[in-house]
Amino acid sequence: MNDELITGKNPVIQAIKSGRTIYKVLIAEQLNRQTENEIRHLLKESRVPVQKVPRKKLDDLSSSKHQGIIAFVADYSYASLQEVLHKAKAANEPPFLIILDELEDPHNLGAILRTADATGAHGVIIPKHRAVGLTETVAKASAGAIEHVPVVRVTNIAKTIDELKDQHIWVVGTDEKGSDDYRTLDGETALAIVIGNEGRGISRLVKEKCDWLVHIPMQGSISSLNASVAAGVLMFEIYRKRNPFGDK
Repeated sequence: MNDELITGKNPVIQAIKSGRTIYKVLIAEQLNRQTENEIRHLLKESRVPVQKVPRKKLDDLSSSKHQGIIAFVADYSYASLQEVLHKAKAANEPPFLIILDELEDPHNLGAILRTADATGAHGVIIPKHRAVGLTETVAKASAGAIEHVPVVRVTNIAKTIDELKDQHIWVVGTDEKGSDDYRTLDGETALAIVIGNEGRGISRLVKEKCDWLVHIPMQGSISSLNASVAAGVLMFEIYRKRNPFGDK
């Protein structure tokens, strides 16, 4: 049995609500009584043990801000591409996917998962190598969204793009020199948006595989945005066009 840690009130609560396999929960002796009761109530039927421990024990287990709560859970599992496409089909929606090309910062991945959940993206695709995977830090940064957004881990992003094209999904890359304004994106079509590495951007081969490139017009001295911010701008543009009046 391989364990992962989830830290913090909201990530732990979302893990419980999602049905994630949880082995035990440690809470600080000084934890707010209301929060403790909420955790115990959510775990009542599953009979997951809840153990009160000194806060120092939690500090020793995790260097992140655990808010007095740590859960031991099963390893994070990855979805298959077909599972993600089935999710879109079951919702009777054109697929809306996010492809991350060698993203390295777990905080960026966590933030992107959080925005993907907020904007109705059906899944996120990441490479197995030279990129961050699903970790405790990602889970914390996602504020629990990691439990609700399927993540597909693939060996080859370029090959995966070919598979998406076979499914009639348009693939759009992001590049500051992209020929189209991102606001020209069609929110009603099947779409996969590619976000590149924090420093290098999208790799040459992946960029060549994209159907077209878009850029985000900006003014100021800095020519590019943080990867998770750029992803958020694009995701909310698709969300806006699919939900013009904010309706879900």
